[in-house]
Amino acid sequence: MTLTVEYEAEAKLDLPFEDIIRDVAEGALEYVGCPYEVELYVLLTDNEGIRAINLDTRGIDAPTDVLSFPMGDFETPGDFGPLEETPEEYFNPDSGELMLGDIVISVDKVKEQAKEYGHSERRELAFLVAHSILHLSGYDHMEEEERTRMEDMQREILEQRGYRR
Repeated sequence: MTLTVEYEAEAKLDLPFEDIIRDVAEGALEYVGCPYEVELYVLLTDNEGIRAINLDTRGIDAPTDVLSFPMGDFETPGDFGPLEETPEEYFNPDSGELMLGDIVISVDKVKEQAKEYGHSERRELAFLVAHSILHLSGYDHMEEEERTRMEDMQREILEQRGYRR
């Protein structure tokens, strides 16, 4: 995995955030059966930064905890096979890696939600990465059944990697 993490928040996460991101991303990709090495970009920003991106991309003028920008078009969640039909769109020609997409996480929300839900910042960051990797793999939670499925998957990914509440 080629992982690029940029940190643009004033608030500091006193934890090995890059290691956590890599660990959870690898676990989530293994869980969904991704057969490729991937390229992943993660931006850690603050509430103001994610609010601006949320407004620009979704028309929502409010901060959120995580945004996911998938590169792939999935007809079926977790079905990576069709991406091979147009490799020039989805695979880096130099490395051969699948360009999975981008993740933007608010460090402020990691801190706020860890307190709100009564668990560690480590676990909250892990949760947001797992959630986002599922989105980058074609999963969504627009319908109740999808939401329940994603929640179960997230919980299993985090438990397999040792991120417990």
